[in-house]
Amino acid sequence: QVQLVESGGGLVQAGDSLRLSCAASGRTFSRSLMGWFRQAPGKDREFVAAIWWRTGTTYYADSVKGRFTISRDNAKTIGYLQMNSLKPEDTAVYSCASGTTVWNYRRPTGYDDWGQGTQVTVSS
Repeated sequence: QVQLVESGGGLVQAGDSLRLSCAASGRTFSRSLMGWFRQAPGKDREFVAAIWWRTGTTYYADSVKGRFTISRDNAKTIGYLQMNSLKPEDTAVYSCASGTTVWNYRRPTGYDDWGQGTQVTVSS
């Protein structure tokens, strides 16, 4: 089992930046994919970005390409989501997740463990 704890959310204005963190622990984490998802009120949970912990290979949703950057600190076992040029449409609860056998990184059903989420609110 992988334990995940998100932090870094908050209230910002459009155009501002935030960096979310996902602290992970667990025996199999080094072999895992870490993904970020978000869910706005009344909306389905959607994929944001993912990174293979071992190789550093990254994936992004089209809606955040060029604005968000996913990365990891391997020594500290912390994943990051740097969010720049934030828009009101980015307002959501952001959750990190991990999985050892993920066939489709865009689908939340493929992940094994989830954090509790952190709220990001972007005002106009």
